[in-house]
Amino acid sequence: MPEAQIIDGKAIAESVRGEITERAAKLLSETGKRPGLAVVLVGEDPASQVYVRNKDRAAEACGFHSVKHTLPEDSSEEAVLALVDQLNNDEDIHGILVQLPLPGHIDESKVLRLIKPEKDVDGFHPVNVGLLTAGERDSALVPCTPAGSMILLKRTLGDTLSGKNAVVVGRSNIVGKPMAALLLAESCTVTIAHSRTKDLPDVVRAADIVVAAVGRPEMIKGDWIKAGATVIDVGINRIPAPEKGEGKSRLVGDVAFNEAASHAGAITPVPGGVGPMTIAMLMVNTLTAARRLMGLPDDEPLF
Repeated sequence: MPEAQIIDGKAIAESVRGEITERAAKLLSETGKRPGLAVVLVGEDPASQVYVRNKDRAAEACGFHSVKHTLPEDSSEEAVLALVDQLNNDEDIHGILVQLPLPGHIDESKVLRLIKPEKDVDGFHPVNVGLLTAGERDSALVPCTPAGSMILLKRTLGDTLSGKNAVVVGRSNIVGKPMAALLLAESCTVTIAHSRTKDLPDVVRAADIVVAAVGRPEMIKGDWIKAGATVIDVGINRIPAPEKGEGKSRLVGDVAFNEAASHAGAITPVPGGVGPMTIAMLMVNTLTAARRLMGLPDDEPLF
């Protein structure tokens, strides 16, 4: 049986969304304007449709102006770029999110770079990446999953993470690298590891904080976890679940949860951990973008 504290991402995300709903209502009363979020979906990928639907619902629940643009799978790159350009110039839209992955004939980098940095609520534009990496977090729009992971860490460990040994397993531009930058900004000692790291289990065992974002189901085993460490499992992997019936599957993280929970001090479950925080932080970024575009100061930061 798990012995670690289970970090309830659903409950924490709900509290964040509640705070954003209040702040959005205050913005509306003061300016007569709602934060505006536009989501662009190209094609009919089932997982992407679910994600977009959840984001749309969350935005509406927070009192935002929410717009969804769905384009056919065979839409030209020019058509997608034209839509992004239109949204860049729409004063009622403060945040633009292009759901990834895009169809193979569309250059994702070109599309993401066209989004105005101040409307880039995913935090993927090179300008926002550069600001975060340069230590100017308060001027950037921070990628949602790392930002949500930081809130989970601070709600679990307190506001001061200084001096803690953190290992991020995974080096993606979406999670691994920005997560490392955020941890460095908190004065952690940070190691970025990955599937090819030599003696990876020993590297992970040295960590007070483990952030798993490598994209391999249950790769990180329980005996890799230092006693009392805090584990943030970003992975979402679907694996066969024959015990549920023929053709059934289930979701697991990058960490072998039951094994790790007997070692860790605190751990996020999958699902119900980091996932809800990602959407909550998208709402945070949209509100932040709206205030900046309206020439207003940022609200009190949540982390």
